[in-house]
Amino acid sequence: MRSKHWNLAAFVLLAALAHAAHAILPIQHWETQRGARVYFVENHDLPMLDVSVDFPAGAGFDTSEQSGRASLTAHMLRLGIKGLDENEISRRLADVGALLNGRFDADRAGVGVRTLTSAKERQEALGLLARILATPEFPASVLEREKARIVANLKEADTKPDTIAARTFSRSLYPTHPYGLRGAGEVATVSRLTRDDLASFHRTHYTVERAVIAITGDVSRQEAGAIAEALTAALPSTSMAAPAVPPVAAPPQAIERWVPHHATQSHILIGTTGMRRDDPDYFPLLVGNHVLGGGGFTSRITEEVRQKRGLAYSAYSYFQPMLREGPFVVGMQTEAAQARSALEVVRKTVADFVAQGPTAKELTASKKNIIGGFPLRIDSNRKIHEYIALIGFYRLPLTYLDDFTKNVERVTVEQVKAAFQRRIDPQRMVTVVVGPSGEKTAERPN
Repeated sequence: MRSKHWNLAAFVLLAALAHAAHAILPIQHWETQRGARVYFVENHDLPMLDVSVDFPAGAGFDTSEQSGRASLTAHMLRLGIKGLDENEISRRLADVGALLNGRFDADRAGVGVRTLTSAKERQEALGLLARILATPEFPASVLEREKARIVANLKEADTKPDTIAARTFSRSLYPTHPYGLRGAGEVATVSRLTRDDLASFHRTHYTVERAVIAITGDVSRQEAGAIAEALTAALPSTSMAAPAVPPVAAPPQAIERWVPHHATQSHILIGTTGMRRDDPDYFPLLVGNHVLGGGGFTSRITEEVRQKRGLAYSAYSYFQPMLREGPFVVGMQTEAAQARSALEVVRKTVADFVAQGPTAKELTASKKNIIGGFPLRIDSNRKIHEYIALIGFYRLPLTYLDDFTKNVERVTVEQVKAAFQRRIDPQRMVTVVVGPSGEKTAERPN
């Protein structure tokens, strides 16, 4: 039986009202006969369907010897399947007006499709998606072409100061952890990857037991169930324990690295390990960071660095939550002669915030801003689908979106202060500066 239809405009309005008495986004959840997890939102406003399948197969499952293998595997899925080459795949999708998309980050990798829900179009699009997931060919000629393209892109990126800063920061923050590896890999490691490497990674990580399916759109619960079963029918299976991302350790001491570059400005990154996606401190850290550096022109870092001193046009901070503790990052660009001054200002601003927390006025303004902007996070079917996939992959509560504004509203000054003091030690931060510096050494630990 079809669940109650919901209208997108009404949905957005209800989302803005934190006191709504009933669920604004009814997420249905079950497992397929072979053990894949399914998350479904029924919406009949448009004859469209978004379907995606994610796996724990991101860059965090790479090794230093085969950095880039996870990314290349995910990329090659769509470039040749049993019986069809990449051109035929594209042609068949175009014939039914379907759009194929991919997802790849440190934790997850997956493929999705947007299609019309009429029988012919839906059947063709979902049939291709199932084959892409289960029977990729990783054709040798295409693999060599893509490796050459990636190597060329890596070499070009390695000349840019922002890339150098990000790579140096990640390696310094996660020196022995796969989160410190570059997702796209390195020139040497990508060059060595073979078809067998990709096929082995696919067999290990793209298994039915680890699949997370998100379905959003114009189908019934019964139809969604049949779709999920068909998508996973041919996926490989395994009895082995799921690969795990290893624990993350915070920096044992402060690290400062200066990397000379001929750029016109110094690129600066400062930070430490932050929070997990399912972190109990998620909302205090989210709201607190909005005050500190995530709130644009109203944030403390922008006020101290740009407004008061004119040291940088843009200065910001953010948390990147992942399966394990992702990074907390403060970033900015400034004239080389001002790099030291800018560093001192940012470090003091962060230290003062960790020690004292936000003011009551700052916290109230931050919460109002986040709650007021919440409808924009979910104002399209595509955005809603992305949230459903995220909720499913990270096993967040099914009421995550319903509870979002209420959880923001509940945050107190003391909770923000305590959460930041648990996670951010200003005396053990990683600092990276890339640019025209007067420093004599390329890298200098504190």
